[in-house]
Amino acid sequence: MTSLAVIDLAGTLVRDDGAVEAAFVDALDAVGALGEDGPDATLVDVIRSTMGQSKITVFRGMLKDEDVAQNANRAFEIAYAERVARGDTQELPAASETLRALRANGVKIAVTTGFSAETRDLLLDTLAWTEVVDAALSPTEQIRGRPAPDLVLAAVIKLGIDDVHEVAVVGDTVNDLLSGYRAGAGVVAGVLSGAHDRAALESAPHTHILESVAEVPAVLAG
Repeated sequence: MTSLAVIDLAGTLVRDDGAVEAAFVDALDAVGALGEDGPDATLVDVIRSTMGQSKITVFRGMLKDEDVAQNANRAFEIAYAERVARGDTQELPAASETLRALRANGVKIAVTTGFSAETRDLLLDTLAWTEVVDAALSPTEQIRGRPAPDLVLAAVIKLGIDDVHEVAVVGDTVNDLLSGYRAGAGVVAGVLSGAHDRAALESAPHTHILESVAEVPAVLAG
């Protein structure tokens, strides 16, 4: 039995189309951390490999200076919010239907992200999902981002789930899968609609690899 589905936003429920990656590049440019030729292949690989993690944590690791990292994080949030406003981030096919099907089956829903709470809530409001989900969680000073298990466990506590084995974690990155595995979730499902490909997802602990979030209700019902 699944009592709670903890589902990632960008790349899992929301079509990214490079919006996160582009906002990262804009942020690094804003703090003077890009070379004259712009982002190279190594930088792009770093950005993609850290998808799913807390954005401020990623900037701290890349920039090694707290003030610069905070400035870059603010620039990222502004750049991504601009993309949300102009419609660059839309829901993936069957995302709304999936959320409603899970609720109809008595499954509580928590959405998680590496975005700040402000950006997360902007995205949920734009997609009209604020009333569809039971909880929305981002990293804080007390709750570590993925691949730590904290976001999943925070959802368990917030929503009063008695057994972590009744939790399903769904995401498009290795960091999502590691977070679910470390939290002890009964279902840890990777989806192929986002940042990481099948080979990358299969390298991480998982119970399922799915084409998209559309398959989640059937998996949890089965």
